[in-house]
Amino acid sequence: MNYYQSLATFLLRLGLGIMILLHGVAKIINPGTLDFISGKLSNFGLPSELAYLVYLGEVLAPLMVILGYFNRLGAILIAGNMLAAIILVHGGDVFSLTNHGGWGIELQGMFLLAAIAVALQGTGKYALRPD
Repeated sequence: MNYYQSLATFLLRLGLGIMILLHGVAKIINPGTLDFISGKLSNFGLPSELAYLVYLGEVLAPLMVILGYFNRLGAILIAGNMLAAIILVHGGDVFSLTNHGGWGIELQGMFLLAAIAVALQGTGKYALRPD
């Protein structure tokens, strides 16, 4: 991997990791958010305790991606977290457009696709544990 590819990979990891981590930090600061997630899980017949997995997908996993430490696993966890968010919360928006012509889940879709790209691409050379 050349310098520019490694730099691009690092920037993709940083962008994805930081943006998802901010969502996780918001959930730490406002733990009542878990009640909303628990309710959504219950509506699907799932145990409400699964809501705590959001900390795995939005705190631990992004740190793994940012640092490049078990990066692929972190990216897969983020992708799983985004799939869960799309199914539980944004399912009705998958086939919709916003008032500005954007996809109804463009943010969630971008996070999901970026996580898949990071999982496929690996860390590049700027990582605590390059692959």
